[in-house]
Amino acid sequence: MRRASLGHVVFAATLIALGILGLIKPGFVPIWTGVPKSWPAQEGLTYLCALVSLACGIGLLWQRTALLASRVLLIYLLVWMLLFRVSHAVVAPTEVVTWWACGESAVMVAAAWVLYAWFAGDRDRERLGFATGEKGVRIARIFYGLGLIPFGIAHFIYLKETVVLVPGWLPWHTGWAYFTGWAFIAAGVAVVVGVFARLAATLSAWQMGLFTLLVWIPIAVAGSPSAFQWSEFVDSCTLTAAAWVVVDSYRGVRWLAAGSARAGSLGDSSTSHDAA
Repeated sequence: MRRASLGHVVFAATLIALGILGLIKPGFVPIWTGVPKSWPAQEGLTYLCALVSLACGIGLLWQRTALLASRVLLIYLLVWMLLFRVSHAVVAPTEVVTWWACGESAVMVAAAWVLYAWFAGDRDRERLGFATGEKGVRIARIFYGLGLIPFGIAHFIYLKETVVLVPGWLPWHTGWAYFTGWAFIAAGVAVVVGVFARLAATLSAWQMGLFTLLVWIPIAVAGSPSAFQWSEFVDSCTLTAAAWVVVDSYRGVRWLAAGSARAGSLGDSSTSHDAA
């Protein structure tokens, strides 16, 4: 087996876990929510989403199937984002929840796109040059940066709910809520414009990981989490894994690069994979 990075393996494992969860407990896990109740064959669609997560996660772990898996996952996530996330934002543009959902999807799309750009073969590079190599990685990073911004805005709109989640042993709960909100926004802007982008992406991934570690894992371990809390725990784990993949795309880029930088080793499809 070959891998692009450790983040790639963790992301694949997360997709497998989501797929298993969807098969054991039918229903839309966080990344596949947003389907209107009026849509037919809801149960069949939930199983399809679970199977896509499971199959793509497994496929990403094997060299022969990694390209196909990344391609299928990217297309599926893009279609889902357009149908069930962007469409909601158009219908209800003032609802922060819809933009948060778009941000979720954008981060997932970014991870899938980075992996597709990494695994793309000669045929893909010839026919879809804009989506592979450095260009593809740059598009993926823009998706990631844009996805972070609504996360930060949500901290201000739902300030009370955010403050409650700050661990009790930390002082200045409101201050932490504001700080993390601005941190997400600043990181998103930095990634999009390419100023200190590697540092910004890395810190945002650490922030998501710390949310998982300090907020959601203690709630899950405490026992009997609500459906919302369980969903947020799964969501946080998934987004952290996706962010890790994007951070890996900056290998070879200077930490404090201020301007347009090369894509790094993940964007150079000619470089050899790390052996696992």
